[in-house]
Amino acid sequence: MTSRLNRDTLPDGRLIGASAPQQTGIVHFGLGNFHRAHLAVYTAKALAAEPGDWGIVGIANRSHRVVDAMDAQDHLYSILTLQPGGEEVGVVDVHRRTFVAAEDGPQVLDAIADPAHKILTLTISEAGYHLDGRTNELQTSSPDIAADLAEPENPRSPLGLIARGLVRRFESGGAPITVLSCDNLVSAGNTTRAAVQQFLTVSGAAPEMLAWLGESVTFPNAMVDRIVPAPTDATREAVERILGVVDECPVPAEKFTMWVIEDDFAAGRPAWDAAGAIFTHEVEKYELVKLRLLNGSHSLIAYLGGLDGRGTIPASRAQDFVARCVRAAIEDEYLPSIPLPEGFDAQGYIDSLFDRWNNTALGDKTSRVGSDGSTKLVQRVPEPALRLLRAGQVPQQLALTVAGWICCVVPPTGFEPGPVADAMVEPAKEKLLAATKDATDVRAHVAAIMAAGIFPDELVAQQPFVDRVTEFCEVVVADGVRAAAQLALEASGR
Repeated sequence: MTSRLNRDTLPDGRLIGASAPQQTGIVHFGLGNFHRAHLAVYTAKALAAEPGDWGIVGIANRSHRVVDAMDAQDHLYSILTLQPGGEEVGVVDVHRRTFVAAEDGPQVLDAIADPAHKILTLTISEAGYHLDGRTNELQTSSPDIAADLAEPENPRSPLGLIARGLVRRFESGGAPITVLSCDNLVSAGNTTRAAVQQFLTVSGAAPEMLAWLGESVTFPNAMVDRIVPAPTDATREAVERILGVVDECPVPAEKFTMWVIEDDFAAGRPAWDAAGAIFTHEVEKYELVKLRLLNGSHSLIAYLGGLDGRGTIPASRAQDFVARCVRAAIEDEYLPSIPLPEGFDAQGYIDSLFDRWNNTALGDKTSRVGSDGSTKLVQRVPEPALRLLRAGQVPQQLALTVAGWICCVVPPTGFEPGPVADAMVEPAKEKLLAATKDATDVRAHVAAIMAAGIFPDELVAQQPFVDRVTEFCEVVVADGVRAAAQLALEASGR
């Protein structure tokens, strides 16, 4: 029987960067694949360049799967880097303790309050901040938030635990700390600050505590980028074949990685710049580049490919109609809406995107990228769409993106989008189904969804945009997604 990965079986020469010391300086919420292939890898490489007390306390939300696997492996796990022409495996060793937030609330609060911990990092997904995408106000009616507000001493959601942990930290001396979001959000630091401040205010935090928050807690903006699909049996088999040991929680990832951070840390940080992170005052420009050029285009690839029955992003992108629509979206609608960072090579970046989307070795699932559309699209579509609409132009590809999302996750009555679309997870699905239950045709169906509170009022009020989304949905239902894409391309003059 093949041995399991642990400190005794770790093969020589496979460690990424350096091992963290036993002392922990970072508390991280969201022990998923992205964190373990991104921040954790940067931290390991930073420790190789400059030692420090930067071990990580990792906190999963509800699932024991990764926590139990890491505990059994001395907190080691592997990264399987996949690219056409080869595979690489390295092992990360920076986590020192792990908890499950839903069960280990007291220990989590202790960790946040501990002055030895200088940084609190987050990958809790867009939905984890519980902010209304239109108003940026805390969704106090959300079941998780409502439950935490009802029992402020016993929170369960990441946001509730963070807020209560910061109260505990203030009450125990008020050591400064940085809260760093590593999620795909516009102005991620500002968004995190807004969520935490609103939760504390609604929960009745003392004015002195809120003043301390403003003075001693920083929320840097940051942009993160690395495609990290879900692991499969093939991932585990490849790791075992290359390492000669079994890893029960490996992470597959592309080779490309990027992290852009505002250098605003209240109590120090690892030497992430030595590991390749970019520290700049232009983070928000980089965020827009990523959110629109990569993420916005990624969504379009997923919805067009999903409706065309393509199970992976490379298979979707390989369709000529998808590639043409994506290039039109980037060049005509997304790129002109972005004030680019100084010295940024836009064409080189776009070329790299198409290379990444062609990575057949990665096998990124279309359904994964198409999931959570209601929280993703509101970050990606409204501003560039409104820019064109204010100038009297209808953004064809952005309207097609919204139509593709609707047809995939809340299809009009009688339309079957297929198994790839069916596998997409949509957190607002019940809300949208309730909104469309009385719709008698595609036009009424789309109108109900656009009025359901997902998109900003200003975009919903743009009737030419709503009409175009409706027309694309009608064509998808009647003639298929390729016909709708062709209509969008012709209207764009392509």
